[in-house]
Amino acid sequence: MSDSPAARLQALFEGHRLTPTQRRIAHCMVRGAAEVPFLSSVELAELAGVSQPSVTRFAVALGFDGYPALRKHLREVAPAERAAAVGEDSYNEYQQAVLGEIENLRQLAEMLADPAPVEEAGRLLAASTPLPVLGLRAASSQARGFAYFAAKVHPDVRLLDEGGSMMEDRIDAARYEGATALLCFALPRHPREVVDTLDRARKAGLTVVTVADSAFAPVARHSDLLIPAPVGTGLAFDTACAPMLLGRVLLEAMADALPDAQARLEAFDTRAAARGLFVD
Repeated sequence: MSDSPAARLQALFEGHRLTPTQRRIAHCMVRGAAEVPFLSSVELAELAGVSQPSVTRFAVALGFDGYPALRKHLREVAPAERAAAVGEDSYNEYQQAVLGEIENLRQLAEMLADPAPVEEAGRLLAASTPLPVLGLRAASSQARGFAYFAAKVHPDVRLLDEGGSMMEDRIDAARYEGATALLCFALPRHPREVVDTLDRARKAGLTVVTVADSAFAPVARHSDLLIPAPVGTGLAFDTACAPMLLGRVLLEAMADALPDAQARLEAFDTRAAARGLFVD
């Protein structure tokens, strides 16, 4: 298990029933783990986009007398790494966005120090035929990319990247035809339809594996196994390098759990060569 400041903060929040506003604060704190121990309650509230009393109630929900007690605890469990970020003001906004994504990838690498969740997810996805892959709006490109490559090693992958009244029918059909699991990519802003679809999938008997931007995302309580990968927020539109890479890691874990994955890949390469599909 990773021992980074972000991981220690995540462990602090686990096991607590948090409101949506409190989950937002927790997500903000995990993302800024190195800075949070130095913030006042007013500064944290502004950073998270909530009221100052919400920050106080959040600290009490975690079992502290108030925010000062929580901040004191954070300074004890999270090392003072603020100095490492001092030079970032010299970078322009585009460079800062790239540096932010590098930090997100570093957090992902630390999380993957414990491979058990990814390996479990790989086994669940490999065992499901067909395998529905869900991703709407901002997450549709993540789902489509996963489904494209997964189809080369998995016998029946079904991309669900368009919402609407047919979604429940497609979930029910997949379950009727033997599906046991569903993979969901859920990124901000989280469409209500994704939450509704996951609720329907679980009621139908599917095990839901979710890649989300945070363990506190709205889809968390509708997922059986959630693996977080942070998104970048430094530009006008969020960047999702870490979720994309996590999707490729899940592909690897799924392929490892499929006995004929290598044979399928070799057969595809043979067909592609015969058709002249790619240009060398």
